[in-house]
Amino acid sequence: MFSRPSVCGNLSKLCRTGAATTTSTTPAVAALALNEARGYHEVVGDIICPSQVRGIDHIRDPRLNKGLAFTLEERQVLGIHGLQPARFKTQEEQLQLCKIAVNRYTEPLNKYLYLSDLHDRNERLFFRFLSENIEDLMPIVYTPTVGLACQRFGLIYRRPHGLFVTFNDRGHIFDVMKNWPEPNVRAICVTDGERILGLGDLGACGMGIPVGKLALYTALAGIKPHQCLPIVVDVGTNNIDLLEDPLYVGLRQKRVVGREYDDFIDEFMEAVVKRYGQNTLIQFEDFGNHNAFRFLDKYRNTYCTFNDDIQGTAAVAVAGLYASKRVTGKSFKDYTFLFAGAGEAAIGIADLVVKAMVSEGVSTEEAYSKIYMVDIDGLLTTTRKIGNLDGHKVNYAKDYEPMQDLEQIVSAIKPNVLIGASACAGLFTPKILRTMADNNDRPVVFALSNPTSKAECTAEQAYQNTDARVIFSSGSPFPPVNVGDKTYYPGQGNNAYIFPGVALGVICTGTHHIPDDMFLIAAQELANFVELSDIERGSLYPPLQSIQEVSMNIAIGVTKCAYDKGLASTYPEPQDKRKWLEDQLYNFNYECSMPVTWTWPRMPYIKTREESPLIAAIK
Repeated sequence: MFSRPSVCGNLSKLCRTGAATTTSTTPAVAALALNEARGYHEVVGDIICPSQVRGIDHIRDPRLNKGLAFTLEERQVLGIHGLQPARFKTQEEQLQLCKIAVNRYTEPLNKYLYLSDLHDRNERLFFRFLSENIEDLMPIVYTPTVGLACQRFGLIYRRPHGLFVTFNDRGHIFDVMKNWPEPNVRAICVTDGERILGLGDLGACGMGIPVGKLALYTALAGIKPHQCLPIVVDVGTNNIDLLEDPLYVGLRQKRVVGREYDDFIDEFMEAVVKRYGQNTLIQFEDFGNHNAFRFLDKYRNTYCTFNDDIQGTAAVAVAGLYASKRVTGKSFKDYTFLFAGAGEAAIGIADLVVKAMVSEGVSTEEAYSKIYMVDIDGLLTTTRKIGNLDGHKVNYAKDYEPMQDLEQIVSAIKPNVLIGASACAGLFTPKILRTMADNNDRPVVFALSNPTSKAECTAEQAYQNTDARVIFSSGSPFPPVNVGDKTYYPGQGNNAYIFPGVALGVICTGTHHIPDDMFLIAAQELANFVELSDIERGSLYPPLQSIQEVSMNIAIGVTKCAYDKGLASTYPEPQDKRKWLEDQLYNFNYECSMPVTWTWPRMPYIKTREESPLIAAIK
């Protein structure tokens, strides 16, 4: 999450100096050349060594920079007095200026670029601004605007915020990872860019996703930003438009597949552990469906890893379903579920729904029997002649007549819950929504695909076609909906409610594997945070302003689970888990930049003996 200025000019000076003084380099000249090459000291780790930080470093380094918030004493002692105008500002005044500046832009992408620049200039100000304005800024740093940023990545790329590990680096991935300056990375978010949101294969341009995810780690859960590392594993792209785009920044080749691809990912995982340790959290993000489940099954018991598209999406959706029970008065065993989509998000939700039903006393077989699923070839059945039942799909195939039309399927199955994870805009037609309303007093409809342009239906369509009886949730934000004399505020089932809190608990406990139990706990904690007033206004989720407290509650639940299951490696087990977690959080406020000074007690008087010549000793 760092930016580093170009040092090419300084390196060229060093090369010229070295060439000219090969035979007569003095220590002073060598030190000067090294200083020129270094450019400036970039702070790493938790501990800052004052002796290694030059005055102007405090302005150049985003972790040290406070802008005009440096006091007069700090400016004078640090050697930066005169490098800034005479005005002194508090961080609160700077936050007000940030609000004014970001609101001057009308285009979301311009707001994204402003925030990215702020991140590069002043880290604490950026994260405090984000954390205190979540409702306004999360749609900018995360979905939906981050999708547009990824699509324009080649145009807007300025400075590195993470690592690009390419297929050409195989055999040397550990060497690449050594180039990241931070010695204490605790969490990595990695993507290969094959399935960015609902936008498809964006290759190396997918870097915006792990950068945005890890920014939310800090803003929403207080995880220290220097402990987070975004990574793109670049194996090429099958997106012809990108391959032919002169602005594309990744490997200009078709995607590597098969054994070579798997060996490359294996080497990457081994390099992470070698560089940062076995307990390093590795979050997989936006991998293609055909790889996401394979890697989750392959690595979940040997690495500290999870897949947010599968498990994070599942937890936030199941939390919404838990909250819906307070409206319908039904339990999960009374529901019939229909999923439109059979990719990693849909399968992940369905698997966690099964786990939730089992926890309520339903047998696994009965739980599976209550879940129907549709993919691009129609209803998953054991008798259909087209399509496949690869991987986890087979668990949801029914001995049922094959059907392809979703309207026909909804009419035949009569689901209580309709969940969209298809990335197919408008899939939930008015007829389908009316059928759901005809069959249920309070139909549950989740249109989870994002960005907004990929949603199966809008909130307005859902309310208008169900006489406002729908219990609705979406994956992207929708504006309020007016029906009659009432206004509904649809809640967004955003993964950001889940993954920061899970990550905080996992990182602090040093958990070495992440079981699905932790995501079910996260779903329950999130649902417990929903007030009746939230449900009455049309939302199955608490306001985004409360998301930091939600994250803390989830982290506490994950911490308890880690110790109960013997997965933690941080001992002794803390008794007051909330205080223990809070003591490890990032400080969004400025800290004093002055060197720490202290006094010594006066030395006691001791009479010394008279000095005597040492001539005898010399002889």
